[in-house]
Amino acid sequence: MRFIAADWPVPEQVVALTTCRDGGVSQGGFTSFNLANHVDDQATAVISNKATLRRELGLPEDPVWLNQVHGCDIYQLDGVATNVPQADAVIARATNRVCAVLTADCLPVLLCNKNGTAIAAIHAGWRGLLAGIIEKTVAQLAPADTLLAWLGPAIGPGEFEVGAEVRDAFMARDSISQQAFRQVDESHYLTDLYALARMRLLQNGVKRIYGGEHCTYNAADQFYSYRREPITGRMASLIWLQA
Repeated sequence: MRFIAADWPVPEQVVALTTCRDGGVSQGGFTSFNLANHVDDQATAVISNKATLRRELGLPEDPVWLNQVHGCDIYQLDGVATNVPQADAVIARATNRVCAVLTADCLPVLLCNKNGTAIAAIHAGWRGLLAGIIEKTVAQLAPADTLLAWLGPAIGPGEFEVGAEVRDAFMARDSISQQAFRQVDESHYLTDLYALARMRLLQNGVKRIYGGEHCTYNAADQFYSYRREPITGRMASLIWLQA
């Protein structure tokens, strides 16, 4: 399996990365390292891919896989999860607890405090960004001025087209959001998820922001993209604290 390691100046006990789409056994539109159960891939293939993930990364335990619903609920990973938490962000403060989110165009945001004692993974599509998932996670994790953020692979600003109602919703909340939208015609705009996330982080006191250079839509050999292929798999963005 291939993956992209987060490039940010965090303590050595922090491990953070996003998987790529190759190196697994899934077939068809899910080729080949799909890690999501909810996309109608063969269950046996997903099980095999997850086993490969744990083995090749040397994960201390299985990740806690969230039931992501584009909301702003946050799961506190304090003990062993006995069911699938419905949330779009996960926080951990103990070692060997693996936080994970699944994406295929939405933006994965990983957070860590400067001492390497608190971490979080966020699933930030436009709905979650609008609902305040980043702000809420920052507020629960640690003082904002101690945090670093890494923006993983997401659909790029030249490919993510939305209706005017989406832009209007962001503008109603914060006029500075205008900078993240470029008009295509009278009712459609290209949207920069990376810019929206940076605005949210900066407005909430997180100033050390890294990543944000990939486009899932334009790299079919490397990433899944729901906008490009509606029948497709999901990458995982993971973060954990090594003991």
